[in-house]
Amino acid sequence: MEPLSLRFVGWFFTLVPAAALVLGGMILTMLFRSGGLARRYAEESLLNDLTLMAVWFAGLAGGVGVLQGKSWSLWVLEFFCWVLCALVLLSGGYRPVALHRTAGETPGKWVAAIAGVTLVALPILAFCGATIYTLRSEGARQALTG
Repeated sequence: MEPLSLRFVGWFFTLVPAAALVLGGMILTMLFRSGGLARRYAEESLLNDLTLMAVWFAGLAGGVGVLQGKSWSLWVLEFFCWVLCALVLLSGGYRPVALHRTAGETPGKWVAAIAGVTLVALPILAFCGATIYTLRSEGARQALTG
């Protein structure tokens, strides 16, 4: 398997986390303006949102670091990919559990839930795997560590 281009990896992991952070900020702003943010943090922990933002900031920093040729970007971006894989798997595993808890579960709902999880999770896991492979390649190490 051929490693991905470091330039592509850098731009992808700069733009996607930046978009996720902007979208998350917009959602939190809308919740604040509607008065739902206080209710959200009364029901859930503020730590959840802060941790998720920190993870996305790590992805953004790793992408920018790759573009700038910084050696630290190798481990920051790999950390981000591993954490993103874990979050995708945990979120995907929670979907069937949540479906099981709801009343009136039908086989059609199970198929749709599993298909949806598969459709979202597999490309993310595959791309993160390819990125980790690229970051561990000799070419990436030479390019980013000198």
